Amino acid sequence: MIKVSEIAKKKVVELMTEDGFNATTDYVRVGVKSGGCSGLSYDLKFDREQQEEDKVFEDNGVRIIVDKKSFLYLIGTTLEYSGGLNGAGFVFNNPNANRTCGCGESFSL
Repeated sequence: MIKVSEIAKKKVVELMTEDGFNATTDYVRVGVKSGGCSGLSYDLKFDREQQEEDKVFEDNGVRIIVDKKSFLYLIGTTLEYSGGLNGAGFVFNNPNANRTCGCGESFSL
């Protein structure tokens, strides 16, 4: 399962609305792809359709879909949002990551 913090939920709803998505019926697609300074990077986007192989979760009122391959890397992850001095953005608190880069956008296992 992937969890969503209260701050991340508010930002997701705000951004989905700005982009023409409906937070109650559409999804946040979270994934992992090759790249980044640590080997793997996170991918987050909005989506209206669930694919056959997707895992579907709902936490804190946010509907999340993850492809089967990415799910293995993301089990137990919490989606946070940081608006700090180093820049604003979503942060993945991933208990499976052995190493992360300084920006928090990539990781390795």
